[in-house]
Amino acid sequence: MFQIAAYEKYSDGQTIFKEGTHGDWLYIVEDGAVEISRTVNDRKILIATFKEGEIFGEVAYIAKVERSATATASGDTTIGVIDRDFFDQEFNKLSGNFQLILKTLALRLKKTTDVLVAMQQ
Repeated sequence: MFQIAAYEKYSDGQTIFKEGTHGDWLYIVEDGAVEISRTVNDRKILIATFKEGEIFGEVAYIAKVERSATATASGDTTIGVIDRDFFDQEFNKLSGNFQLILKTLALRLKKTTDVLVAMQQ
C-alpha cells in the first residue's frame, strides 16, 4: 500500500488543484469523491469522478507535464497525499524500459482526454 505523507480535507466544491498547474503530488481518495473536469468556453466538462480508494494526479506526476484538468471535491472529501519519496523509490526500482512504458501510457491518457474534451466543444 502507499505511504501517505499527509491528509487533506476539502469542502464540497473546493478546488484541490487546477488545470495547467505543476503536478508535484499524487493523491488517493480516502473519503468522499473528487471530480476531474475542464472548463471549455465557460462550460464545465466532467471527465471522471473518483471515489474512495481511487488514485488521481498520476498523469502530471509520472509524465512530468502540467495538470490536464481541475480536481474538485464533491461533498466533504478527505484525500491522502502519497509520499513523493516513497513513490519515487518504488518507480525508480522499475527498469528504464518499464518506466518509459508508464510515461508513454500517461501521455497517451492525457492526449485521449484532450481529444475527448475537444469533441465536447
